Amino acid sequence: MTSPEIGTHLRKFRFLHGELTQAELAKKVGVTRQTIVALETLRYAPSLELAMKLASVFDCKVDDLFFWIDPDLAREKFKNESS
Repeated sequence: MTSPEIGTHLRKFRFLHGELTQAELAKKVGVTRQTIVALETLRYAPSLELAMKLASVFDCKVDDLFFWIDPDLAREKFKNESS
């Protein structure tokens, strides 16, 4: 079994909120632009504190921004839909 990975809608939310740049978002939550890049490219999972700050910026719930991707379930779903 493969371990789940975190997915994110962060980039989509940035564009839905006035095309907020990575640098602008980083400044609002107190991190570097590189941290936002790492979050968007799934190279870094946010701390709970950072996830909550990001959700606050977009006035949404944390699970609107971040979600689990279970590769085994995704593979099974694809296999069933392809049949």
